[in-house]
Amino acid sequence: MNDLGRRARKAASILAHAASDKKTAALRGAARAIDTSRAKILAANATDLETATSGGMSAAFLDRLRLDDARLDGIISALETVADLPDPVGTVIANWQRPNGLDISRVRTPLGVIGVIFESRPNVTADAGALCLKAGNAVILRGGSDSFHSSRAIHACLLEGLKSAGLPEDAIQIVPTTDRAAVGEMLKGLDGTIDVIVPRGGKGLVSRVQSEARVPVFAHLEGLVHVYVDKSADLGIAVSVIANAKMRRTGICGAAETLLIHNDVVATHLEPIIAALIERGCEIRGDETVREMITAAGPATEDDWRTEYEDAIISVKIVGDVDEAITHIEHYSSHHTEAIIAEDGRAVEKFFNEIDSAILMHNASTQFADGGEFGFGGEIGIATGKMHARGPVGVEQLTSFKYLVRGTGQTRP
Repeated sequence: MNDLGRRARKAASILAHAASDKKTAALRGAARAIDTSRAKILAANATDLETATSGGMSAAFLDRLRLDDARLDGIISALETVADLPDPVGTVIANWQRPNGLDISRVRTPLGVIGVIFESRPNVTADAGALCLKAGNAVILRGGSDSFHSSRAIHACLLEGLKSAGLPEDAIQIVPTTDRAAVGEMLKGLDGTIDVIVPRGGKGLVSRVQSEARVPVFAHLEGLVHVYVDKSADLGIAVSVIANAKMRRTGICGAAETLLIHNDVVATHLEPIIAALIERGCEIRGDETVREMITAAGPATEDDWRTEYEDAIISVKIVGDVDEAITHIEHYSSHHTEAIIAEDGRAVEKFFNEIDSAILMHNASTQFADGGEFGFGGEIGIATGKMHARGPVGVEQLTSFKYLVRGTGQTRP
């Protein structure tokens, strides 16, 4: 394992000053390789799916794991989008002059070597590899055992892109084993060669990373996502947005898990919203008021308010006002993404100002909580911490900075 780190460190020193056109060429080459290797990738994915199915994995898990031509198109599109992004390395973030004549610039630099530990989503192989490369970083990828074959097939295409552009193939490495001990070695930093760890997976993985890591971590906690329907909410918007936020893809971290509805619109809004969810196959778990009005609703327990279902289940609670909604969210939220459905601008501003989550949305589906949808080309994950990176971790978030100070002979008195 330590050899992976040493090779990555050497590659990172080359990438730190690699020409932008070479990085772009590598990403375009990788996109072409994925397009021409569809059959191999889908065959590898079929092997993973067969194993996961026989192992009794949930429908939501299988959905995260599954690849098809449409999803491969999405991976290719993401690679091309990242290729088209401006190169962040060397960008001047700020520049100012001091009274003594010193000229000071803050300039973006790569982080170095990034370790990415993820679970069932094979597309993370491409997203993480592409974003790290664009930001001038080497990356060591450790995918879950469930996506082992799929990730290796995609990784082979990334290597083709690097080779075609004349960049070191060690710039994007994948751990060649499913042994869980490899995760522990990465968390130790591989003899000081890894600069930051990015976990992307369930609560168990993230908890382990945060407790064992000896290097900085971009924390990506569970997506315990809330949607609050204000008394000023437009019913049509509420029905459409909530149905999409919950049921478009139930297994992603931006899927809504808890619905809060203002008491003043229970009579007009609750039944149409719940009907739209039930029609799409969603199970409802509600508080007492919800159960009195919705006969199909089961009881919501204390655990439900704390659960990321990653399935077609939603917990529903009636609140007295926006303040009660904010209090509930701040108490139970994982600080990933929250949304408000409202026409009252004051309620929206209060919601935005008083909730401390990485992403806040107004009249829009929480399933837009995604780096690709933000225009980043993809993401390594949604960082829910407060240090360095927060929200979708894209190219800019995978850089640090240094100061360049230019003088004309100044000395300090």
